[in-house]
Amino acid sequence: MRASFSTSFHAYLTSGRILRALAAMLALSAATIAGAQTLHVGLAEDIDMLDPTASRSFVGRIVFASLCDKLFDIDEKLAIVPQLATSYQWSPDNKVLTLKLRPGVTFQDGEKFDAAAVKFNIERAKNMQTSSRKSELAPVESVQVVDDTTVKLNLSAPFSPLVSVLADRAGMMVSPKAAKAHPTDFANNPVCSGPFKFKERVAQDHIVLERYAGYWNNSAIHFDKVIFQPIVDASVRLANLRSGQLDIIERLASSDVAGLKAENKFSVASFPLLGYAGININVGKSDVSQKNPLGRDPRVREAFELSLDRAGIVQVAADGQGAATNQWVAPSNPFYAKNDPIPKRNIARAKELLKEAGVPHPSFTLMTPTDSDAQKIAQVIQAMSSEAGFNMKIQSTEFGTTYSLSDTGQFDAQLRNWSGRVDPDGNVYPFYACKQSENWQGYCKAEVDDLLKKSRSTPDVAQRVKLYEQVAAEIVKDRPIIYLYNRNGLWAYNKKLTGVRPIPDGLIRVQGLKM
Repeated sequence: MRASFSTSFHAYLTSGRILRALAAMLALSAATIAGAQTLHVGLAEDIDMLDPTASRSFVGRIVFASLCDKLFDIDEKLAIVPQLATSYQWSPDNKVLTLKLRPGVTFQDGEKFDAAAVKFNIERAKNMQTSSRKSELAPVESVQVVDDTTVKLNLSAPFSPLVSVLADRAGMMVSPKAAKAHPTDFANNPVCSGPFKFKERVAQDHIVLERYAGYWNNSAIHFDKVIFQPIVDASVRLANLRSGQLDIIERLASSDVAGLKAENKFSVASFPLLGYAGININVGKSDVSQKNPLGRDPRVREAFELSLDRAGIVQVAADGQGAATNQWVAPSNPFYAKNDPIPKRNIARAKELLKEAGVPHPSFTLMTPTDSDAQKIAQVIQAMSSEAGFNMKIQSTEFGTTYSLSDTGQFDAQLRNWSGRVDPDGNVYPFYACKQSENWQGYCKAEVDDLLKKSRSTPDVAQRVKLYEQVAAEIVKDRPIIYLYNRNGLWAYNKKLTGVRPIPDGLIRVQGLKM
């Protein structure tokens, strides 16, 4: 009887239908276990590349917060705090920055993090052909290894923003061994020193990171895996959060904030960001700038600015999630140039300027992101500016295409969200210094260049404020960027997710997150 039972049971188990059923059950069980240990993050768009030295996208920085530790980080109050470097000291002439490094740190391939690795990374960022960090580290002339945990950065001139620069992508450390092994395709095989290591990426679909067991701060990590999913449509992102497919989403649509708070099933974080929303105008990037009066004539740009009611844009288009500004920092920022206050809307003056310029009804196209908030902003701007005589067309453009058109100057104007930097230099120098990577306007003025260089080399805050006032006085004559408002960061997440830290750079930090 036992043999008969065994034979029958074996036949039962080996039938295709049962094997498939068992496989499905095992897969479901594994998925359940993994789901309990996996953080699912919804991004507003896909990243450009997983190499911090070459990357330019904001969402890339969100992924890097889990993948690549930096020499320094920032906290909720925008203070510089230690990460891979434990302290720093400037020389008396402010031309040498000495860093003390955290001992016992390894990269995700097991290689040692030390002063030699810092030297490699800084030199890679300065010299790699596709590096987007060159201007950020331009004043660094050489890197000197003192010992395993001490490194000196020797500068050609004092450079006040340097420590804050090292608290961003220029300070992210990648494995020298891995970077040498993949000189042209490191972005497909990234190895850093962060809490999670790279597993896979399917473009436009997902990025999977797995916990690195050798992470120096492992006690702060409570997930085994992080999956990032780019979902461009804000309503679809929110639907995935509501259904439990996502645990946290960034850039919640401002129109969904009130409703989601009323549901009382999710937490909503609304917090001021360093970044701003603004309109970059092509004034010299390509010959396109001379084919429309907005790019040709500063009087037309002034008229365009005077046609806008910034406070109205914040209330109507952004549901109050922001604060009006006309500069690269908020009016509350100590570096805000008080000599250039926010101008009031003045339709009559705008019309006068257009008449003086000989174009009472100028036409141009505003290139705009595809997300719902950007579309609302563009439509409000379109309606406001039409009252002064502008004929503005809206061109919705995918994220990747925007960068390509920006770099080649194939646009009239573009609505742009800049994520912002702790030091104001990161908000102004890349956009106004001649031939910089983010100078999509094609703006170049010797006086501005000189002032920006002085502001970089001046350690005294009060003196830097005065220099930025002079920069503002020059830029307001030309208006290559029309700033609109400082944005609020908007996150929505599962109420069971604890340890969420809204920091003004808008990056989701996994350290301390727990379900």
